Amino acid sequence: MSYKKGILGDYIDILSGFAFKTKDFNYCGVPVIKIKNICPPYVCLNDLSYVTTELADKQNKFELKFNDVLIAMTGSHINRWESSVGRVARVRFRNRALLNQRVGKVVAKPDVDVCIDYIYYFLSQDKIRTELASKATGSANQANISPTHIKEIILDYVNVETQIKISHILSAYDNLIENNQKQIKLLEEVAQRLYKEWFIDLRFPGHENVEIVDGVPEGWQYKKLSSFGSVITGKTPSTAKSQYYGGEVPFIKIPDMHKGVFPLVTEITLSLEGANSQKNKFIPKNSIMVSCIATVGLVNISVEDCQTNQQINSIVLADERSLYYLYFAMKDLKSLLDGVGSNGATMTNVNKEKFSNLSILYPDTLLLEKYYEYSKPLFDKILNLSKNISCLTEARDRLLPKLMSGEIEV
Repeated sequence: MSYKKGILGDYIDILSGFAFKTKDFNYCGVPVIKIKNICPPYVCLNDLSYVTTELADKQNKFELKFNDVLIAMTGSHINRWESSVGRVARVRFRNRALLNQRVGKVVAKPDVDVCIDYIYYFLSQDKIRTELASKATGSANQANISPTHIKEIILDYVNVETQIKISHILSAYDNLIENNQKQIKLLEEVAQRLYKEWFIDLRFPGHENVEIVDGVPEGWQYKKLSSFGSVITGKTPSTAKSQYYGGEVPFIKIPDMHKGVFPLVTEITLSLEGANSQKNKFIPKNSIMVSCIATVGLVNISVEDCQTNQQINSIVLADERSLYYLYFAMKDLKSLLDGVGSNGATMTNVNKEKFSNLSILYPDTLLLEKYYEYSKPLFDKILNLSKNISCLTEARDRLLPKLMSGEIEV
C-alpha cells in the first residue's frame, strides 16, 4: 500500500453541537446526545437528557443521522482512558436526536475522495486519542480540545479503494459486536416485560385470588432498600500510592457502567494491596451497583469480587433470589434518585443514608423466586454475549493499527 501524509482538515470538517441550557432539558421528548453518551464504538442511549419537540424543531440543523461519526471534545486526561477527551463513536440508531455542545460531528468535505468509515477508524486508534489528549487544555479534571486540534492531525492517506477495504474488514467486527448488543437488548426486554407485568401491573400468577389494598397485594410490603442486604458506598484508595493500582481487582467507576448490565472491562484496576487497604469496600459477585453522584440511576450487576469509587452505592444481597427483581426496580427509580439527591445543588448526590432509606416494594418471596428462576437463563445469556463483545473488541483493536499502518496489506 502506498501511503501519503496529509492534514486531516483537508478531508473533513468538525461540526459542533448546540449549547442547550440546563433549563431546556426534560425527562421526555427528543434526546440530546452529550459527551457522556460517547461510549466507543457506539453512541450509548443510557442516561439521556431530552428537549421538547418544539425546541428540537427550532434547532433541527443539529439533528443526527444514522452512522454519523461523533467525537468528544471535552473529557478527562489520558490517565482516565474510558472517559478521556477525543473518544469517537458512531450513531447506530435511526430515531430523532440532537447534538449537544462539546461533541463534534465529523463530516467529509464535499468533492474530496475520502471514506468517512476510514476516517472513523483512523480517529479510533489509541495513538490518535493519545495525541489529541496531549494537545488538550483545561484543568486537571477536565480536558478540552477544539475542532482545530482535530483537523491538525496528520492523516495516513491511501487511495479510497483501499480505505473501503480496510473499513470493511474492521466493520465486520463491529457488525458482530452490534448484533450481540441487539441480542442483549432483546433478552433484557423479555425479562423487563415480565417484571412490569408481575410487579408493576400486578398481573402475577394467581393475582385473581389475592386481595390488593391501596395498590399493595396481600403479603407484600414496602421496605427500606437496606432490607434487601448491606449497602456499601465505594471509596478510592490513595492515588499517591502507585502500588495500589494495576492489579487484578476491578475498580468500577461511572464511565465503566455505561456499556451494559455487567461491567466486564474497567478503566482502572487495583492491586491486592490497594484493595486490601479498604477490605470493607469489597463487593462480591451478584451485587447491585447504582451510580448516585452526578450521573445517577445507572445500574450494573457485579460479575466478580470488585470495588467501586465513592460515586457508586452497592447492595450486597441477603437473598440472591431478589437479584433480577431489584435490578429492574432500581432502574425504575432514576427519577426518584434525581429528586432525593438534588437539594438545589449543582451536582446530584444520593448519599448512603438517603439511598439506604429508599422505600421499595418487597413482593412475596415465592414470587421473587419464580421471577429469579425465569430471569436467570436470560441474564446468563446476556453475560455470555457481553464476554463475546469484549473478545471481539479486543481482536478488532489489535488489528486496527496494523491495518492503518500497512503492516497488514489488503
